Amino acid sequence: MLKNIPKIVSPQLLKILCEMGHGDEIVIADGNFPAETYGQRVVRADGLGGEEMLDAVLSLIPLDTYALENFLLMQTTNGDPTPTIWDKYFTIAKKHDDNLRAGNLERFEFYERAKKAYAVIATGEGAVYANIIIKKGVIK
Repeated sequence: MLKNIPKIVSPQLLKILCEMGHGDEIVIADGNFPAETYGQRVVRADGLGGEEMLDAVLSLIPLDTYALENFLLMQTTNGDPTPTIWDKYFTIAKKHDDNLRAGNLERFEFYERAKKAYAVIATGEGAVYANIIIKKGVIK
C-alpha cells in the first residue's frame, strides 16, 4: 500500500497515470461508453461513479496549462438536457485545479478523440453524457 493514494485508484490505473506525459489524454467514461471499442488501454472501474473517479484522478495529476481546452465533455444531442452531473464535475475539477478550461465535443468527435487517448477508465457511472477527456499537465 501507499500513502495518500485514493483507495479507488487501482495499481493498473496508478501505473497508467504515471506513464502519461504532458499533453496525454485520459477518458473517464460512463457505463454506456464503448470503452473496449475505443480505448487503447482500458482500466475497468465498473463499481465506481464518474464523480469519485474524477476526484481521485485529479488528486494525482494536474490539468494542462498550455491547452486551449483541458477538460472535454461529450456534447448532448437531439435536444437532450444538459446533464446535472456536469456541474458536479466542474466543482470537483475546480477544487483540484484553478486552470480548468472546459469544452464540448460532438459525440462522434468525442469517440475519435477517445481512440487517441492514452487510456480509458470504464466506470459504472449511470448518468448519460457523463464522459470526460482530461489532458494531463506538467507536474511541478
